Amino acid sequence: MRKFVLPSLALLSMAVAGQPALAAPGDTLQGVKERGVLNCTGGDGSNPGMAELDDQGNWQGIDIELCRALAAAIFGNPDAVDIVPISWAQRWPALQSGDVDVIVKSSGGTFSRDTELGFQFSNTYFLGTSNLLARADLGLESLADADGGSVCVLAASSQEKQISSYAERLGIELETITMGNQEELRSAFFSARCDVYIDFGAGTAITHLAADNYDDYVALPDVVALEPQVMIVRQGDDPWLDVVNWTLSAVLFAEQEGVSSENVDEMRDNPPTAEVAKLLGVTPGFGAPLGLEDDWAYNVIKHVGNYAEIYDRSLGEDSSYRMARGLNALWTDGGVLFPYVVD
Repeated sequence: MRKFVLPSLALLSMAVAGQPALAAPGDTLQGVKERGVLNCTGGDGSNPGMAELDDQGNWQGIDIELCRALAAAIFGNPDAVDIVPISWAQRWPALQSGDVDVIVKSSGGTFSRDTELGFQFSNTYFLGTSNLLARADLGLESLADADGGSVCVLAASSQEKQISSYAERLGIELETITMGNQEELRSAFFSARCDVYIDFGAGTAITHLAADNYDDYVALPDVVALEPQVMIVRQGDDPWLDVVNWTLSAVLFAEQEGVSSENVDEMRDNPPTAEVAKLLGVTPGFGAPLGLEDDWAYNVIKHVGNYAEIYDRSLGEDSSYRMARGLNALWTDGGVLFPYVVD
């Protein structure tokens, strides 16, 4: 990552919420190449496992890794990316205005984001549920017992709509208290400003683990919603969406075929299959249809790794969270993630 930049507020103000933003085919990739750097979404660094800042001020997490993978695919350099720090609410105008080229920010694909905001989505890169924590002293066995209580939720997140809909379905009343970022959300819950906490499942589990008094809080059994996390681009630029989708597919295909950052050079020298030879650019013609060099996928795997490596560094066994893959395992391991076919 090259540097940490603030978004252009002037450009952000030019975006008109509610009006679909269209892009001419191929404009985004060409613009990124001419700029020499990819502008990708960050946040405030408080989204554990997805987009967070470590003790040295370095970005890490699955969202950040995918930004770096895109930069590696385009430039052969994972550091040719500016992580633009924007709030949850700012991500839409930032994409509409062109301040960012792609949103990789734990965002779900929804009907309104597609039809009202004018965006397109990649395939799912993470499948998450929305889950709840509650204060143990309340004695709640499920959210149905929280009638008349309150819930803390991120403003402008999918969970804000999900919890409202779920409470309506249960026939209960909940006061919704919104927060601007994860740090404020956790602080509000732990200081008892609300009875219940809702977040993306991984975030809820990590928040529970981070509690000073773990047993003071309980995970409720409710699964409020299932939400596919996707990368989001402006509608109308199909070649750019192809680059985004095939970059994701490359890290999944590499995992499926046993290609990693550790063995990718050996695999390129002696590809075990015709498909792996094509993926790694040994067989000519894998880059031109996307507007990339033939070795674009090799560069992604060499510098960023396959999906398993990305997951393990961010949320898995090589991280402090040590969370199992679960649904986010490959289809070959009982999960739901799969690559496109390389033919």
